[in-house]
Amino acid sequence: MHTSGHHTIKTHIFLTGATGYIGGSVLTRLLSHSLSETFRITILVRDASKASQFRSMGIHVVVGSHSDLNVMQELAADSDFVFACADADDLEATKAILRGLKERFQKTGKAPSLIHTVTSLTCRSSGVLADGAQGMFATDTIYSDLNIDQIRSLPITRLHRPVDLTIVDAGKEAKGKGYVHTYIVLPSTIYGIASGPLVDAGLQNAHSQQIPTLVKLSLARGRAGMIGQGKNLWPNVHINDVTDLYILIFDHILPHEVNSHDHSQRELEPNPHFEHGEAGFYFGENGEHTLYEVSETIGKILVNLGKAQDPTPTPFSEEEVRKYFPKGTTLGGNSRCRADRSRAIGWKPKRTTKDMLASITQEFRLV
Repeated sequence: MHTSGHHTIKTHIFLTGATGYIGGSVLTRLLSHSLSETFRITILVRDASKASQFRSMGIHVVVGSHSDLNVMQELAADSDFVFACADADDLEATKAILRGLKERFQKTGKAPSLIHTVTSLTCRSSGVLADGAQGMFATDTIYSDLNIDQIRSLPITRLHRPVDLTIVDAGKEAKGKGYVHTYIVLPSTIYGIASGPLVDAGLQNAHSQQIPTLVKLSLARGRAGMIGQGKNLWPNVHINDVTDLYILIFDHILPHEVNSHDHSQRELEPNPHFEHGEAGFYFGENGEHTLYEVSETIGKILVNLGKAQDPTPTPFSEEEVRKYFPKGTTLGGNSRCRADRSRAIGWKPKRTTKDMLASITQEFRLV
């Protein structure tokens, strides 16, 4: 926010995925942010009936979808910050956002910021790191968000990679400085039930994808299921902890006159680990688990509820895999990472794998 006389210039924010698990959680935090009165938040929603409810919360709403590329471009062109929290594989929507942000740069001379989420709607968050283990082994390969060469080596054939590279390339344009500062957040297996005014109003999906899907399928087959032997490893993070990461990044890039009441802070050296562009990848993880551990926990709950006789998980048969995962799944793959950069900029996740396993009971209330 900048003040000129009595006029306040607001910070314009465009957020996608407002009704989703991640996007709704980020939006909730922006609404309760200490500087929320200086924000002008705009969202795009498909359901016109929800628009008035969002508007009653002081949010600007445009009714439309991500396939309305001209609308996406216009909204981005009017934004200082874009939080992209919807489908990570929509390349055309991403390009539309980037075209709009380029317009913003050309108009203002200042690079706007894009905080992009690498996750998708098909139970494959962090799939960009996943391998083809099919539950048969754990890998020794662990990715660090501080290891730029390691991330750079990921082939374009990996899940989400074409979108990632398009975003990174945008940051290199305009004489190498880029017309946009890009930050890519890679949550892992997110768990926990989202809460807040959007959930209470029935506007936001409160549940994750991976674990609830396994619960549902295990109930359907009368026994806990897994891919292969469930030996593969995945990182995990609580929804509230990963939302902290988005807000931490946002607070780092808010203009200093907005972000700091203590003017002496302007003299501080910038955090060398806080990067955008090619180095601007931020992992979200605070522990890891085998697929077997998750399925075994589901099995024990099934027995306790009288829904199964044996807590020991069994592999999904080939027929079940075709039935339950017609588009394939990375549930049986390894996706190991360490959020070293995220922690280096001050992220302090609180909940661990133990909390994740304990939270599975709550997911049974859904079914």
